[in-house]
Amino acid sequence: MTVIIAQDSPDAIRGILKRWFIEPKPQVFVGSINRSVRSQVIDYIRQNAQGIRLLIIHSASNAQGFIIEQINDPDRSLFRHEGFYLIAAPQSNPADYPF
Repeated sequence: MTVIIAQDSPDAIRGILKRWFIEPKPQVFVGSINRSVRSQVIDYIRQNAQGIRLLIIHSASNAQGFIIEQINDPDRSLFRHEGFYLIAAPQSNPADYPF
């Protein structure tokens, strides 16, 4: 299973993704493709859509059962800590939280 969340993607790239995935919500693509096809699709997007932001989650045989990849997303940081994937979002003002 592969899930791709795209931001700022041109219509041509959305069309390419729709060949292999369903799009249950705008810019969210879900499909069950093999590793080779997934790699080719991602490489094509990297070469032909500079500036597109992608979050790619696909199944793997690890503790969490998936791998997360990120392309061109400066708003969030992806960390791997002791085999687990963590995503850090920018913090807002700590005074906004009552606890």
